[in-house]
This record gives sequence, structure tokens and C-alpha cells, in this order.
Amino acid sequence: MVKFAIAKQMTGKRLVTNDGEEIGKLIDIYISEATGKVESIVIEPNPDNATARKLKREGGVVSIPYSSVLAVADHIIVDKKGI
Repeated sequence: MVKFAIAKQMTGKRLVTNDGEEIGKLIDIYISEATGKVESIVIEPNPDNATARKLKREGGVVSIPYSSVLAVADHIIVDKKGI
């Protein structure tokens, strides 16, 4: 059975890499108008995390390709290699 999540409910969820590093929290989702598929997620990076500090920022936020997302539950798990 497919589970659906409302984007508003996902806002604020913590992003954790597959090796357990908390890299930030979700603030927005980019969806393709043409296909209706999620393209990327936008996070507010955790300033206390070395990996998050290395990510390319645009206006203080980081865009991560949705293909890097491994799971969404209480946290959003992302593949560290894909970010």
C-alpha cells in the first residue's frame, strides 16, 4: 500500500544521512510542473555539522536532489554520496 505525506507535514523534519549525521531540516520541496514529480528538497543546513557546512548554499539554504532520498518517516534519510 502506498503512503502519502502532505508536504506541510514534512516541513521541519530532520534530514539524516545513511551513516547517522544530522545535516539539517526540510524547509521546502521542488516539484516539476511538467511531470508532477519531486525534483529536489530544500534544507536549512545544521551549522554544527561538518558535512552540512560543506554543502553548496544558495541564499543560506541547500538544495538536495530527490534521488538521494532513501526513506521518509520520523526523519528523512538521504544517501550521503548523493548530496
